[in-house]
Amino acid sequence: MIVVTSPEVRQQSTQKHFQCYLRYLKDERRYSPATLESYQRDIHQFIEFINAVNVTDCCDVDSLHIRNYAGSRRRRGVSARSLHRSLSAIRGFYTYLQREQLIENNPVAGVSGPNIQKKLPNLLDVDEINRLLNKGPQNPLKLRDYAMMELMYSSGLRLAEMVNLNIDAIDLTQGQVKVLGKGNKTRYLPIGSYACKALKRWMEARPNIVVEGELAVFINNRGKRLSSRAVQLRMAQIGREQGLNKHVHPHMLRHSFASHLLESSGDLRAVQEMLGHADISTTQIYTHLDFQHLAQVYDKAHPRAKKSQHSEAQADTIENSFPKDD
Repeated sequence: MIVVTSPEVRQQSTQKHFQCYLRYLKDERRYSPATLESYQRDIHQFIEFINAVNVTDCCDVDSLHIRNYAGSRRRRGVSARSLHRSLSAIRGFYTYLQREQLIENNPVAGVSGPNIQKKLPNLLDVDEINRLLNKGPQNPLKLRDYAMMELMYSSGLRLAEMVNLNIDAIDLTQGQVKVLGKGNKTRYLPIGSYACKALKRWMEARPNIVVEGELAVFINNRGKRLSSRAVQLRMAQIGREQGLNKHVHPHMLRHSFASHLLESSGDLRAVQEMLGHADISTTQIYTHLDFQHLAQVYDKAHPRAKKSQHSEAQADTIENSFPKDD
């Protein structure tokens, strides 16, 4: 006996699967609120699209629906990067449905987004870092701001990792910080001497501001945990105050940390571990940042890298000294 369900029932089933997936991302995968919001938005847009083409059950979707969705988004002017993110969210949703044995094949598995032109991250050179960090702070909030910037540059933290730090995560005696990164993965990072000094000064001032029971390392002027947006605004302001002709933001300090460390050590695997990258290909973008600089060093240092006029003339003289074949 074939049971025919109404479109309304199938839509309710899709919404149920969707909500279960979001709970899975929150409770089991421990995704951040920002990531959850992004996934929710992307998958909701996709569900609206399939409903518009009379597909009310997400389990009935095939690869053609996915390709049509991607094409419609591109025609609306959605960037290649945003479309890749959207397809990744939808792919994850269908991977979850496979795991729950609700579908046999993932319709997104063979669908790739448009090519993305990789942009090299903006960073500060060493002189700009010194210019940004060398100004002596004058009040407790400045002590906090410089401690944040020193820590981000010293240890390469993500913005979310830094604002979520609690007091017990920092050990100034050992010079290390315990970070809870993406995917709920913990890593231990060294803290440089400048950052240790800045953090110590901030820790001495923090008790005069913090409210009772607040565990956050970095707090606002009301004594509560500092928000990500506040950190972005403060760093941009300090960059302007220091006369830097760049928009200074938290991730720029993480980029600078990675590039400077890789340039000095050449140890890509160690930089990957410190950044908390699951895939080393993500870290490899930093190998491109200093290529021009390295090429210039190579041209100057390697005896056969670049011919000088003198060596070319000398080679011609040597060549002309040999008898020519008839």
